[in-house]
Amino acid sequence: MWKSLRRWRRGRRLQRLDTSPQAWREAWSALPLLDGLAADEAARLRELAALLLTEKSFEPVAGFALPPHAAQTIALLACLPVLHLGLDWLHDFTTIVVYPDSFVAEFDDHDETTGVVHRVREARSGESWDIGPLILSWADVADSGRCDGYNVVLHEIAHKLDGRDGAVNGKPPLHRDMRIAAWSETFLAAFEDHRRNVERGTATALDAYAAEAPEEFFAVATEAFFELPSSLNTLYPGVYDQLRRFYRQDPLSRSGARA
Repeated sequence: MWKSLRRWRRGRRLQRLDTSPQAWREAWSALPLLDGLAADEAARLRELAALLLTEKSFEPVAGFALPPHAAQTIALLACLPVLHLGLDWLHDFTTIVVYPDSFVAEFDDHDETTGVVHRVREARSGESWDIGPLILSWADVADSGRCDGYNVVLHEIAHKLDGRDGAVNGKPPLHRDMRIAAWSETFLAAFEDHRRNVERGTATALDAYAAEAPEEFFAVATEAFFELPSSLNTLYPGVYDQLRRFYRQDPLSRSGARA
């Protein structure tokens, strides 16, 4: 019974999406980031993305209608970080909410100095709830994957992976052949260096937003790892190496690796 129900749900989800070969071609061609993948990696990514479409519900909101290749684009980018980890790493959410453009998030900000709680409204391009959906701005998704260091899907998926051990703190659950101390020391040193550079106004290859918190540094570093691997390796080789070990990928080794 459960297998039949699962098949029915997958069928219903796919009925709402354009899963034609043309939609897949349009999605892939819009993502120069994927050009360097070896043939076996490309096939694996396409397989994972197709499976993700059956497991997640895509919910356009604010009057938005998903373009024909939108779900495929999001699926391909979401599956890239788990290419050699597997979809089980993304099992803790079932819904991907898609806004047409940036959206306003409301949250309470606690001032530790005064103890006053302020209600804040902030425009965002994406959100990843601890227990809940992945939320994306399609306009920002469409600007991702261009090998310029910006990728809202990779950023939010990094937060999802980070939180798999119960805390979003810049350290995802590490593999058995990785040392927590090495990860923590490497990332803390890089985070502090980046924060000092941002405070000084020094130009840096990483987005300034990475200085907000360790978890944001991890997410921004993930964007750079896939989008601009050479730049990240030059700036923080230790961070690049830790991410290579965690994601079990080496973007630098791919043909046409970006600066």
